[in-house]
Amino acid sequence: MDWRKSLEQSYRSVKELKKVIPFTLQEEEALEKIEERYPVCVTPYYLSLINPEDKNDPIRKMSIPDILEFSEGGTEDTSGEFQNTVLQGVQHKYQQTVLILSTNQCAMYCRHCFRKRMVGMSSDEIAGGLPKMAEYIKAHPKVNNVLISGGDSFLNSNAVLKQYLDCFVPLEQLDFIRFGTRTPVVLPERITEDPQLVEMFREYGRKKQLVVVVHFNHPRELTAEAKEAVRLLREAGCIIRNQTVLLKGINGNPQTLGTLMNGLMRAGVVPYYIFQCRPAAGVKNQFQVPLREGCRIVDEAKRMMNGQAKTVRYAMSHVTGKIEILGSVDGKKMLFKYHQAKYDKDNARIFTAEVEDDQNWLEL
Repeated sequence: MDWRKSLEQSYRSVKELKKVIPFTLQEEEALEKIEERYPVCVTPYYLSLINPEDKNDPIRKMSIPDILEFSEGGTEDTSGEFQNTVLQGVQHKYQQTVLILSTNQCAMYCRHCFRKRMVGMSSDEIAGGLPKMAEYIKAHPKVNNVLISGGDSFLNSNAVLKQYLDCFVPLEQLDFIRFGTRTPVVLPERITEDPQLVEMFREYGRKKQLVVVVHFNHPRELTAEAKEAVRLLREAGCIIRNQTVLLKGINGNPQTLGTLMNGLMRAGVVPYYIFQCRPAAGVKNQFQVPLREGCRIVDEAKRMMNGQAKTVRYAMSHVTGKIEILGSVDGKKMLFKYHQAKYDKDNARIFTAEVEDDQNWLEL
């Protein structure tokens, strides 16, 4: 099936989901209120991975609304994205990287999304003119890579993706171009049923290295269809790297996390980050794992990982930068290191901070 038709058949309301997922009347009424604030969209493919009778099914937790999304706490912009915006939809937080929010659309609206403030709704942060972006990059010669994200960058049409490639591939200062997408996980047809997309990446990849950053969170997402999407991108010359979010009730145990990391390597996907779940509004109380527990989970998972998977870093995307979470030291203190820093004073800085057993984030 053409990926657009599959997307058109997505379940976009609680009433539609009820045809497949059993809800009580009380649950339905509560979830419809959530739907008014945080959009619902689940592809037929991803919905087929859910056991509808299991309320704790990890695939369900990532895709089906939950009343915990209305619990108090959390912030709208956990990593200071507004502060880093230099043009509409363009962020420049780290010296070498420019981030472009190319669309507010996703194939599926993940319930743990840290951009819940904008995905599927506001277009205020979405990228506008490509020429201005190129001029901005040229004016900042230390920029050596661009990350085209969203939303989901692969929800752009091939014509739009080609415009980005035509704009950025000729820039000699760029070592590579990254695309952030979850389509191999939730809508693999976007790749497996679109040879034009694959051929376009093969063509431009001969001129500039293309990197596709994907987002697998659970071993059950590594289906035959998902692996085929990865294989096609790899054969087109793309480097595939994965960012996982540590999520309570989904991959928040060593066995699941270790199995996922090894499975990714087996499929040709290099584990990149295991991110601490951000304290975003509508996410914090449902998915966050305490920092100390997260360290234990990651360390135990690494014991079962193969050598290549062990290169993954456990980190948080903080307002001040990407902070690697290294582990516990004496008493209540934990050890951290800036993997990437917004400010020069923090570059590669190692520091300790007191962390309570139930603490989920750093306030610096």
